[in-house]
Amino acid sequence: MFDHVTIRVTDRAESERFYDTVLTPLGIDRTYSTPAVSEWGEFLITPGDEAHPGTRRLHVGVAAPSREQVDGFWREGTAAGYTSDGEPGPRPQYLEDYYGAFLLDPDGNSVEAVHHGALRRDGIVDHLWIRVADLAAAKRFYETIASHAGLRVRTDTPERVSFASGGSGSFSLVVGEPTEDLHMAFPTGDDADVQGFHAALRELDDAVA
Repeated sequence: MFDHVTIRVTDRAESERFYDTVLTPLGIDRTYSTPAVSEWGEFLITPGDEAHPGTRRLHVGVAAPSREQVDGFWREGTAAGYTSDGEPGPRPQYLEDYYGAFLLDPDGNSVEAVHHGALRRDGIVDHLWIRVADLAAAKRFYETIASHAGLRVRTDTPERVSFASGGSGSFSLVVGEPTEDLHMAFPTGDDADVQGFHAALRELDDAVA
């Protein structure tokens, strides 16, 4: 689903402590670190700057291999002083066997550990929820590039539109004060998809202009 997801953070050291603390109980260790980025699998953080101070109003769902590890995520996070955004427990409004727990990262983004039967198996980011000002316009944007990025519409309601790939994982668009400074990339093994992606966005840009 995701080749990588990158967020900007206000305080890199504090964000590294947060993600090291809460992802370790899920069996996810930091895999890479340079002066520019820190990486846990396909999830990366990079320092904000004056022009791009940090990612805001994002929800990230991280795959947990078991319910017990969801509990450990929340327990270790709250013990370290991080703010709970929802205690561990079932969330059947999403899926019958959905079990999750929520914490706020140092920039106030909602980070969830989630376990369910349709969990993403090929990466650590199970899902994203992205807030947008205009749901119809955001849907049109992603429909424009969907075929080139391996995406399909999975949920389409007046409140939420979600896109998924042929495997597992998803991202949802929901109405609200827009999410700021999120970067996500989708994998492909064909250069033609990259070229088609770019051409589709150029055409959309020309149409809007």
